[in-house]
Amino acid sequence: MKSVRQLAHSRWFYFSKAPSVCRNGNQTRSLSTSSSRRTVMPAWVIDKYGSNDVLRFTKNASFPIINYPNEVIVKVHAAGLNPLDVSMRGGYGAATLSMKRDPLNIKQSGSEFPLILGRDVSGVIMECGLDVKYFREGDEVWAAIPPWKQGSLAEFVVLSANEVSHKPKLLSHTQAAAVPYVANTAWSALVNTGGLTKEKCSKKRILILGGSGGVGTFAIQMLKAWGAHVTVTCSQNAEHFVRGLGADHVVDYSAGPVEVPLRSLDKFDLILDNVGGDTERWALELLKPWSGAKYVTLVTPFLHNTDRLGITDGMMQTAVTVGVKALKVRLDVWPNADVVY
Repeated sequence: MKSVRQLAHSRWFYFSKAPSVCRNGNQTRSLSTSSSRRTVMPAWVIDKYGSNDVLRFTKNASFPIINYPNEVIVKVHAAGLNPLDVSMRGGYGAATLSMKRDPLNIKQSGSEFPLILGRDVSGVIMECGLDVKYFREGDEVWAAIPPWKQGSLAEFVVLSANEVSHKPKLLSHTQAAAVPYVANTAWSALVNTGGLTKEKCSKKRILILGGSGGVGTFAIQMLKAWGAHVTVTCSQNAEHFVRGLGADHVVDYSAGPVEVPLRSLDKFDLILDNVGGDTERWALELLKPWSGAKYVTLVTPFLHNTDRLGITDGMMQTAVTVGVKALKVRLDVWPNADVVY
């Protein structure tokens, strides 16, 4: 079990590059990596939610199959672990993700097991559904795997064609598997939610709380490429690292209450919160008033509430929580600020 723990804390998982053959017939499309048709594959799985002890390596995980004509099968060359995978191992989001997997509630409870984790993948397409037009067998691709699907800690994974894209040729598979999930999260937070674009970002003041993690490091680089002024909170050990990525100002959260030095700085146009918890109490005070400033947090109560209360009650509790916080911001802090979860 010691080796399992070591692997669980490692960023990368590698799988053997066994020879594989993809055959396209006139009517059917088959995939074989041996003299007999593959029905199983090696993978890291969990059979229940818990700590690292629930991780199990098996050579008999079910081989993925194409169920829809727009799906592809990818042979995994490199996979990445994210904090979300660690949380999912412990059952985080189980209620909501089960509803997404089985919206009609036909299957029995626990039907997601054995569950394969891993949200990042880089590999080669081995088989395409009949409606797939932009990919073909042999294409090198990368993807961020939705959390309700089986993950990348396996030899093969099946995905929708709109969930994968061609891997940049300059990146190795190992390098590519470090990018998709955190990059997509950073883009979604800053662009889709925060409303920032290359044209509207110049000289804006952005604060990133917890800037030395995966999402923070991508956010720093994106914002600096677009001309923003970026302030970052991180530990003293990470200061040199984030400055190397382009951060203009760094505040060490380990030196004392981080809100104290932040209050002495000019106000911000957008705050990206990767920390959550107590930060909501004081972060809103750092936004520019009457300017449409936004506070975007990646720490939402939704999944915790649905896990604790069930889908319906959890959704209602989340709506009340977010609504009260948004109302408090408009009445007590800055009338023109937005709070986005």
